[in-house]
Amino acid sequence: MKFGMIAMAAAGLLAGCCCDCGVKVEPWGTTKRGEKASLYTIEGKDGLTLVVSDYGGRVVKCFAPGRDGKKADVTLGWNSIGEYETLGFSMGTLIGRYGNRIANGKFTLEGREWQLPINETTPAPRHCNLHSGPDGWDTHVWAASPFCSGDERGLVLTYVSKDGESGFPGNLSVKVVYTVKPGNVWRIDYEATTDKTTVVNPTHHSYWNLAGEASGSVLKQNLKVYADEYTPTDAGLIPLKNAPVKGTGFDFTELRAIDAKAAWMAAEKSLAAMDNWYDHNFVLRGKPGEMKPAVEMRDPASGRALEIWTTEPCLQIYGAQNMSAKLPAKEAGKTLCQFAGLALETQHAPDSPNRPDFPSTVLKPGETFRSATEYRFGVK
Repeated sequence: MKFGMIAMAAAGLLAGCCCDCGVKVEPWGTTKRGEKASLYTIEGKDGLTLVVSDYGGRVVKCFAPGRDGKKADVTLGWNSIGEYETLGFSMGTLIGRYGNRIANGKFTLEGREWQLPINETTPAPRHCNLHSGPDGWDTHVWAASPFCSGDERGLVLTYVSKDGESGFPGNLSVKVVYTVKPGNVWRIDYEATTDKTTVVNPTHHSYWNLAGEASGSVLKQNLKVYADEYTPTDAGLIPLKNAPVKGTGFDFTELRAIDAKAAWMAAEKSLAAMDNWYDHNFVLRGKPGEMKPAVEMRDPASGRALEIWTTEPCLQIYGAQNMSAKLPAKEAGKTLCQFAGLALETQHAPDSPNRPDFPSTVLKPGETFRSATEYRFGVK
């Protein structure tokens, strides 16, 4: 009798019914690994709605209200698993076990060198591991469990990254919790433990366009970054020494249009490897581990605003300069474009395993990695 009840409940979920906590669940197809994926619709009490997949923890849609009360989907993405598998850009996904770049895909722990896949080689001289390579967390279907607590609703995602996966040491047990809270706040809590010394640097890779996806470029939207330093890179996009943002195109210490310093960026020859645009680490004010403001983004037309707060020490900004109208949008008949969104990735600095001067990403047995980031949506 119990088995029959469980089977009926499972059939209900696959048919698109809501679970007991009000999170809608529906099937989404099968990955190239043969894993079945689902979509979870998490609707907050004040209007914020997330559509999340257990396939890579992707945020497929994020609806936020504007000044007129109307909602728009403010994150980029696609409608099918196949598009995510073939079109790239780490669209809307969890990144792990290590976000961003590791030079030559190598690092040394406790006297042993570890070699990761090299998955970024063009244009030369790029030669690094980016976002953990072709077999990162974004390629797997996670165990998912919806929940509710008072006015909060969310999804618990769990995954065991096995020893040697993507070249990293240690069996890493990971839990990521997405919570939609009152006041149109989406919170991510990361937690991980390991049975062998390893490195951990997870992040989330949504692209934001507060005017709505497929609405055009974000260049005239406004940005403020709570950082007095950024990290210049070499031609291979590997970090050099931190430098002041003052007097550069990286100065977002006051709210300004994203393209307000486009002429300076275009003229700076050292940025040629980044198409003279943003793909850089910003060093946030405050202490690692404390919740603090990282960045604010606003769309003057709709009034939508997004504040990101985090316990992480850094923020990577990528300006989607490599996107084009060849990419489909979720909205039927529309495409994306260059600068179609802005990736705002809270994390530790790139190449930290090779940089003792940067905050450490090492995790040892008996320790627990914890990190939190909040996306606070509003109207300004």
